[in-house]
Amino acid sequence: MKREKKDTRWMAGVALLAAIIILLANTPLGMIQLPVIKATTVHIPVILGGILFGPLAGGILGGVFGLCSLISNTMAPTLVSFAFSPFLSTTGLPGACKAIWVSVGCRCLIGIAAGWLWVLLSRTKIRQEIALPVIGFAGSMVNTILVMGSIYLLFAKEYASVREVGMNAVWGLIMGTIVSAGIPEAAAAAVLVLAIGKVLLKVRRNVSK
Repeated sequence: MKREKKDTRWMAGVALLAAIIILLANTPLGMIQLPVIKATTVHIPVILGGILFGPLAGGILGGVFGLCSLISNTMAPTLVSFAFSPFLSTTGLPGACKAIWVSVGCRCLIGIAAGWLWVLLSRTKIRQEIALPVIGFAGSMVNTILVMGSIYLLFAKEYASVREVGMNAVWGLIMGTIVSAGIPEAAAAAVLVLAIGKVLLKVRRNVSK
């Protein structure tokens, strides 16, 4: 009976966070349009899901985020949406598979990494006030580094073409995006995961009693 109750709470919690992800992904708060890419806050509930419900839940929520990103880049494309939407592939099936990895695969790993990092830090008895922002920052950087790194490794030629630069300039542009967009995004994630995570962990403890 207790197991069924726990499983029901797990599914309800994951479903609620998935709904929040879909809501954020379809409002300006979730996908913030920048000149070249879309900055995001949608990874926050993915990270929180990994913390609250474990790596599996984090992976599922990351997949929901990834599907939202795929749809967003298909419906409202930017210069580099070919790297996120298989429907905008310029290199056929190989390009479509690469785009699915960038948009969905990389995002699944956000929640998985956040979940396992929470497990690891919990075992070391690190205080929540330290663990939560560390995981928020790390989870956000996993998103930025995996996505931009995958674009560099898989779509460097196409990226150079749309940015109208030589191949030797691609690495600098990728690193510039990681520093200018990724680090501020990660700092914001650290603050939000700390503030929201403390409240949600307290609520979960009270509900479990």
